[in-house]
Amino acid sequence: MAGHGPSSEIIVSESLILKILRQESANIIFQTIDLNRHYLRKWLPFIDNTWKAEDTVKYVKSIIQYSGPKRDVVYEIWHQNVFAGLIALKEIDHWNKRAELGYWLDPRFEGQGIMTSCCIVILNYAFIKLGMNRIQIKAGIGNARSSRIPERLGFKFEGVERSGEKFANRYIDLEVYSMLKKEWSL
Repeated sequence: MAGHGPSSEIIVSESLILKILRQESANIIFQTIDLNRHYLRKWLPFIDNTWKAEDTVKYVKSIIQYSGPKRDVVYEIWHQNVFAGLIALKEIDHWNKRAELGYWLDPRFEGQGIMTSCCIVILNYAFIKLGMNRIQIKAGIGNARSSRIPERLGFKFEGVERSGEKFANRYIDLEVYSMLKKEWSL
């Protein structure tokens, strides 16, 4: 199972589709980041390194072209044919059967259950198709919207990763949540 590549498109619901990250989406991704820069940068350190469309083009190209064993699997989130954000399995470790789930959403789409629905689909993919045993989600302390997702999905809170993420010239602590394959039931 672990040798299968990701599906190019996953239908989550009638109005919600995940599309594997594509080069032609780089501009809409950048525009969404740029329009929501002030809001997104509070919790996403990469925002401060994304100042022009070319920065996003380079990021997308790096994900698409990398073919190593720890390749990130990144999906674009489309809600009613409008780009809404990204969701990814990151730091995939096939030997130890673990990965991290990361995500961000355009604030216009928050509070509608979109990210929770997308996480369920990606978790099914990770546990069933990729054969992962452990998925973790990290959220900056104080990022209540992000923390509610693993809580809602039944993840176990493991503790705090002190100074786990760098933002400009400071570090923030991260809440660490995990789900094991034997615990997953959605």
